[in-house]
Parts: sequence; C-alpha cells; structure tokens
Amino acid sequence: MMANPWAGEVEVMLDGERHVAKLTLGALAELEAGLADGSMIEMVRRFETGAFSTRDVLGLLVAGLRGGGWTGTAADLRTVEIGGGPIEAARIAAELLARAFTVPGQAT
Repeated sequence: MMANPWAGEVEVMLDGERHVAKLTLGALAELEAGLADGSMIEMVRRFETGAFSTRDVLGLLVAGLRGGGWTGTAADLRTVEIGGGPIEAARIAAELLARAFTVPGQAT
C-alpha cells in the first residue's frame, strides 16, 4: 500500500514493514488529549521552530499510524525499528503535521 500525499498520508517503515500514517480528526483529538505540553497549535510552533521533543515525535507518529489503521500503542512503537531512525521519524512527524494542516496544491 502506497501513501497518498493528496489525502494527507505519509509512509512509515516499522521493522521493515510499510505502513500508512494520516492525522485524521479522531487521531488529532486523541493526540491533543494526551499532550503534556499545551495545545496542537503549540506543538505546530515547536516543529516550526525546531524546538520539538522526542515525545512530540512519538505522539505524532502514534496518532498518524492509528489514523492510518494501525492498532498499536506508543509502547509498541518504542520497541520497533523505524526506517531511517530518529531523524526520519522527526521528518515524518513534521510531514504529517504539514499535510494535516495544508490544502493540497497550496504553497506552504
């Protein structure tokens, strides 16, 4: 299954297996409910300024993967190898945010 960027999807490799992540409204609500550090707007600002935490990255990946149909948890994600490592995980998290809050075809 390939990710469709026009639908806000991002590809994530977990233990060599391809998954699709997407920040659906439900996934965003679940993420915001679990945020220890403020609101979604504050998280977006942290990503825009490069001041995000590993907790932000993990939360976004779990929410995105769950929005894409994955049934795992944050604890599950801590035990798998994310393709590309921590740098790729941060890039994917930022891409999820960008795709969730940008109209396709609109310059960011």
